[in-house]
This record gives sequence, C-alpha cells and structure tokens, in this order.
Amino acid sequence: MIIEQSPSKVNFPSDFLWGAGTSAYQIEGSAKEEGRAASVWDTFCQTEGKIRYGETGDVACDHVKRFREDVALMKRIGLQAYRFSVSWSRVLPTGVGEVNEAGLAFYDRLVDALLEANIQPWITLFHWDYPQTLYEQGGWLNPKTVDWFAGYTRLVVERLSDRVRHWITLNEPQCFLHFGHGNGTNAPGNELPLADQLLAAHHSLLAHGRAVEVIRERAKSTPIVGWAPVGIAKFPADVKAATIEAAKRATMDVPDRTLWNNTWFNDPVFFGQYPDAGLQRYGKDVPKFTPSEMEAIAQPVDFLGLNIYTAQPVEVDDSGAARERPFAVGTPRSAFDWPVVEDSLYWGVRFHAERYQTPIIITENGMANIDWVAEDGKVHDPQRIDYTRRHLRHLSRAIEEGVDVRGYFHWSLLDNFEWAEGYGKRFGLVHVDFHSQKRTLKNSAYWYRNVIRSNGF
Repeated sequence: MIIEQSPSKVNFPSDFLWGAGTSAYQIEGSAKEEGRAASVWDTFCQTEGKIRYGETGDVACDHVKRFREDVALMKRIGLQAYRFSVSWSRVLPTGVGEVNEAGLAFYDRLVDALLEANIQPWITLFHWDYPQTLYEQGGWLNPKTVDWFAGYTRLVVERLSDRVRHWITLNEPQCFLHFGHGNGTNAPGNELPLADQLLAAHHSLLAHGRAVEVIRERAKSTPIVGWAPVGIAKFPADVKAATIEAAKRATMDVPDRTLWNNTWFNDPVFFGQYPDAGLQRYGKDVPKFTPSEMEAIAQPVDFLGLNIYTAQPVEVDDSGAARERPFAVGTPRSAFDWPVVEDSLYWGVRFHAERYQTPIIITENGMANIDWVAEDGKVHDPQRIDYTRRHLRHLSRAIEEGVDVRGYFHWSLLDNFEWAEGYGKRFGLVHVDFHSQKRTLKNSAYWYRNVIRSNGF
C-alpha cells in the first residue's frame, strides 16, 4: 500500500554502512558439538508440532564448519559489515560458570576472518537462544538473569573487544517475550499471564542496561553500543497532517494488553521511564520497579537499531482518533504473508527518530521469498531486488530530510532456519541447499553488491 511514488533521488552519506545479518541458532549448526549445550530453541524444536515439518537448527547452514566459505561470499558481495550473534550456550554451556574454550575459539576465528576480509564485525549478544539450563532456573522471570547475562557479556567482551567495537545487546525483545512467553508460538513456548510477561520484560531491560555498563567498563577498544528492538511501524493512509500525526501517535501507543509495541521497551532505554499509555493499559499487571532500576536500564547508547519489514496503515476516524485501516484487496505480500509497504522504512525511521532523537541503524530489513536454483544454475529473485530497492529509496528520503540513519543491514545473508517456520521461508541473499550445503549467490546478491559499490545509487 503506497501513498506516493518512490522518490527518484537516492542519496546516502559517504560514510553510510552497508551490511547483512544472521543469528547463531539460525545458521551455525554443530548444535551438539565441541561442548555446546542446549538452548531453549534446541528443546523447543524437539517438541512435536512446534516447528513446521519437525525441522531443527541442529545443522542449519553448517556455518561453524563453513564460516570461511561464508566470509568469502560476504567479501564477494562487498559487505562492509556483518551482524551476527553469539550462542550463549556455546561459550557458557550452562549459562554461567565453566567456559567452553572451543566455543570462544570459533568466534575468535570468525572475527579474525572478517577483519582479514575488511568486514566490520557487529556482535549481537542475545538473539533468542537462551540457555536451557538457566531457563530451568526461571529464565527471564528470575531476577538473577540480569547477573547471568552480565557475566556472559563480560566473557564475550573480554575475549573479543580487542577486535570488535560494535555491540548490540538484545534482538527483538517484543518477539522473544510476546511469542516465546505470551502466545507460545516460539521458544520456550510459554503462555504466561500478562503480569509474568511484564516481569520478564523488565528483567530483559535490566539485562540490557547492565550489559551496556559491562561493555563500557570492559571493552579494550572504544565501543559503539546499541540495541535492536522490532520497529513496529504505522503509516498514514493519506498525506494530510492530521493523518500523519495519527499514524505517529499509533506507532508510539500501547494499543492493547500484549507486549507488541515500541514504547514499553524504548522509553525505559532512552527516557528512563515506562510510557504512561502502558502504565494505564497494563494497570495492576505492571511489576514493581524502583527509580534506581529505571536508571540502570537507561544507560547511554550510541544508536537505536530498528528491525522493520512492513507497516500498518492508519486513518483518522470521525472523532479524530487514529484507527487501523485494512489493507486493500490484492496488496502485494511476501512469502511470509507480510504486506509489502515500501515506505515502512521512511515512516518507521522518522517516527522513532522524532521521539528518541538518536542515531538509527536499520539492523534488519528484507523479505521472505520462494527461491530455488533454476535450470541455468542461477537464483532469480526479482521480488527481493524490487522490495529492497523500493525500501532503500524511502530510507534515503528520511536521510534527505535530516534523519540520522547511519547504516543498513539486509536480512539475511543466508537462507536459514526461520524459527517456527523451519526452512520454508527464504530470506537470504545467498541460496543454501540444506542437503548438500551448496551456496549460490542469488541475483539479489549481485544487485546488492552494486548498491554497495555505488553507495546506494
């Protein structure tokens, strides 16, 4: 659903950063090798009926064994940065205590290979794969999780920060809490009362704040630190000022009694307080918290990472209130059935920047497609190219209007394990044959290479 034509002018700053991302459980494989222990996703995948076709991340893209090949592909594409996550239970099998040297050594080798290829490593500390042993001790519901996460952060930072400067604490807390602890469709598969979900959210925010402190205290090179929540975007159904304002209010609202919103997570990080709309909406289910805890959450960060894939249209009703408008019949949709909204990056970035006044990195953007290797040996994915081109044009529009956007990470580098959907949804710039593990650069990878070479042109 598009309210105006894509901007014809494309302009990115000369120091704009171009990258792609992955996460540990989705690509690494070697799930039971070299001392790695189970995460909640390993356990969840063994639960009948939870993952489409019963698939698991046991092998995935076999990245632990094939990382040098994958780094070579990154270099062919011309990536300037690579965002990846560390598997907590690979480096600390029980989540705390004894260190798994073999696990740390893998990340040593990966970071060194990236630097040799002149690719910046961007580390995400938590991308959903919580250690099973700690989950059995309460997980995010246990206040000790703040110290557990701080200890894990300290280990990784002390080992890798001589070569790594860019750090992301948590990826998409809305997802691992709402889907993992609310409706149970993701690991660990819980359907908790709202009060427990909010308690887990509070502990995750405290863990974020403590991790920022640890990174700044322990880093051996000057760190650049942020976090990467979902950027839940609403956009105006027309260009009237009142509709734009309504879409902005809706983007920053707490519209229902779930955790699927922006401000319950970002306001504490940037303002040191929960939003009034959330306090009113959640009422007695809000956990008790202290001013010192909110101060601990609000550690200064260097950027806000936003993961944006789509957006919801908003209109103004007769009373002047914002309300969601249904998508038009026939609206283009990705293979995930997500509506393709090309200006989602413009409105999502603009509204977040206006509220939080901080530099922004697009830490995820991309689309699920139905890709295969054609008879000519190539992977033709014109929809992904068109999707990305349209979104980048609107991102450039935000930059042209003065929004401080400093980088873009395409999701994903590789086709991978797409959580509860198994391997049926392909997001990668690189096609992976999950039987032979053969990698094939898609047409979109060659297109993206030209985007990077020309800095967006």
